[in-house]
Amino acid sequence: MPLSLLKRIPRELLRVRPLTGLRSHAFMDLKALVSSLNDFASLSLAESWDNVGLLVEPSPPHVVNTLFLTNDLMEDVMEEALQKRADLILSYHPPIFKPLKRLTWQTWKERLVIRALENRVGIYSPHTAYDAAPHGVNAWLAKGLGACTTIPLHSSAASEYPTKGGYRIEFSSSSPETVLARLREMPGVSLAATVPARVDGEEQTRVSVNCTQHALLRAMALLSQDSPLYEKTEIISLQKPPLQDTGMGRLCTLKESVAVSALIERVKSHLRLPHVRLALGAGKTLDSEVKVVALCAGSGTSVLQGTEADLYLTGEMSHHDVLDAVARGITVILCEHSNSERGFLRELQQLLVAHLENKVQVIVSERDRDPLRVV
Repeated sequence: MPLSLLKRIPRELLRVRPLTGLRSHAFMDLKALVSSLNDFASLSLAESWDNVGLLVEPSPPHVVNTLFLTNDLMEDVMEEALQKRADLILSYHPPIFKPLKRLTWQTWKERLVIRALENRVGIYSPHTAYDAAPHGVNAWLAKGLGACTTIPLHSSAASEYPTKGGYRIEFSSSSPETVLARLREMPGVSLAATVPARVDGEEQTRVSVNCTQHALLRAMALLSQDSPLYEKTEIISLQKPPLQDTGMGRLCTLKESVAVSALIERVKSHLRLPHVRLALGAGKTLDSEVKVVALCAGSGTSVLQGTEADLYLTGEMSHHDVLDAVARGITVILCEHSNSERGFLRELQQLLVAHLENKVQVIVSERDRDPLRVV
């Protein structure tokens, strides 16, 4: 080929990767990987205000060889991900939270999205879904306390009702056949049970039907046509069942009481921190015994508020919320927001390697760090 033609070929196309640089591990299609990540921790566990899931998607098809984990996706972390040839970034905190009205080079979050799309890198964020998961961030944080039993401070509920609809209608009738037939014809209504019942000395049938909120209005309109029946009809609001070991925060009861000073050292060791912030509860000292710990990774004020415990452990709380806890005799340990979360990434790495059956390489950012330091 003439040299003049070679000069016209883009430089990128002339680059040839050595065989030793080729990736030898398996890969996954992006959609399959996202589905597997959702199975690992259902996005239905996330708080309603949160922005979770796949936030940036390169045009399909998109193959993922390397999954890159970070707590916060800052611009230097994005550069690291590109250098390590990541195909999907799992950022615990969502880099896109408030809606973006434009994509320009003006703000750092816009630049993150632009660079991700230009380099065909997806971005996925689990955030509060991982907070609530039984094998998630709060469960990991509790491990730093030592031997203890834990329960969620606020249990997560199942995503679906155990029956069709969220309401149950119950009534008794000596001849319910006609009403039942019409109820069965309504969309969103399902028969729960019919059992013999004795009402005011009369043999009747007790009827229970489940229905959606929309069907409830139609069903009650039908029952209202029979005044005696309508007046004795009961409506029960059904609750979604709580999920075991799943929810926000953790209430931890230590197997053996421990002094505040010893618990501080356990927390520092678990989080690999030289310092934490401490507010001793009223009347408490470093030698005071701790038996019950309420914890919440990140910003714990709303989750911990009102909880009875010897000690609160979280990343950050407002000044006045700390004062309130101290006045109630509760000691507070603050580690800074992301310091209470970031260490989970190493455990997450191992969990995902197993969950994804070694189909992708899973690596953890080396540049990701809490922005605050003690100086």
